[in-house]
Amino acid sequence: MSKTKDIDFQLEIILRGVAEVISEEELTNKIRRSVKDGRPLRVKAGFDPTAPDLHLGHTVLLQKMKQFQDLGHQVIFLIGDFTGMIGDPTGKTQTRPPLTPEQIKTNAATYMEQVSKILDISKTTVEFNSRWMSKMSPSDIIQLTGKYTVARMLERDDFQKRFREQRPISIHEFLYPLIQGYDSVALSADVELGGTDQKFNLLVGRELQKEYGQEPQALIMMPLLEGTDGINKMSKSLNNYIGITEAPGEIFGKVMSISDGMMVRYYELLSDATTDEIRKIKTNQVHPMEAKKTLAEELVNRFHGKGVGKKAREEFEKQFSKGEIPEEIPEVVVSWEGVSMPLAKIMQLTGVATSASEGKRLIKQGAVELDSVRQTDPEVRVGPGNYLLKVGKRRYVKVRPDQK
Repeated sequence: MSKTKDIDFQLEIILRGVAEVISEEELTNKIRRSVKDGRPLRVKAGFDPTAPDLHLGHTVLLQKMKQFQDLGHQVIFLIGDFTGMIGDPTGKTQTRPPLTPEQIKTNAATYMEQVSKILDISKTTVEFNSRWMSKMSPSDIIQLTGKYTVARMLERDDFQKRFREQRPISIHEFLYPLIQGYDSVALSADVELGGTDQKFNLLVGRELQKEYGQEPQALIMMPLLEGTDGINKMSKSLNNYIGITEAPGEIFGKVMSISDGMMVRYYELLSDATTDEIRKIKTNQVHPMEAKKTLAEELVNRFHGKGVGKKAREEFEKQFSKGEIPEEIPEVVVSWEGVSMPLAKIMQLTGVATSASEGKRLIKQGAVELDSVRQTDPEVRVGPGNYLLKVGKRRYVKVRPDQK
């Protein structure tokens, strides 16, 4: 029997790294029917084209879509060109500025090129929700709004908070979860993927499908990927991101900079490694440094082409092993203040800077590297971990966290 027809095998792959499923029983039944009837599941994930460049945090959903695709299911990459003109209010403390049609068109074009590095586009259904939403008349919209109550909408955490603080909530923001939910009706989705921050919107989709006489979709929510600091959600604004269009050496170096503890999480959410391979990494049957190099090489190959990762690895190893770094490097134990600490402060504590102010100045000058990744943000913070800190051309120090 083909592995893809093995229900337990499918569930093992699909549930890897997942934060929450609603519900696992429904998902199992859908997979069982799919195998019995020979009908692939219709798996939807929506992306508003809010920025032209994707980072690894965005690819968590794409990687889960790829797993469904590899198992023979039909994945639907939905570009929210219509919802993008509203602006997702999720997690926002004020009304989000809508995108212009020109911004949406530009961003959507770059998305497809980047997405093709992960998904097999020839087997991917690409949809734009303007296809059905632009055809809806005012009476259709009114009918849609009648499917949900204001009381239910105000159960949403961010709306509740803004309401309590007397911050404005525009009527059009209520339309966002309704339209996202209606997308599932229009596409007859069996499964919808989203981040944990999208739970409310995903649940609206289930409710609307019931209202329109469809079987409700199963929901798979993925965790939000932490950035290279190991603390905060990966974000360009926090400068803790790994962009998929960055140079091979940058991607490789940044992956190498993540902590050993975060590495397993990156494997579960981003890698094509088998469950058995990940188990060996979790149980320390593979040295953490070797495991990180393998992951970094895999990701560089994914975004820049086969063989490029090997070259990036060779360049990285050359820097560390061929006399470019001294064999004897002083080691300093640092007691972290909280979950993260300014790099400039760490530089002061390790003695490579006379003060935090000097540390910031050196970072601004581009004279500081952390695990071979050049730092440029003087306010950058890092979590507890083992690091190789380089200042200037020859000054190195190994940073170790206080284990107390």
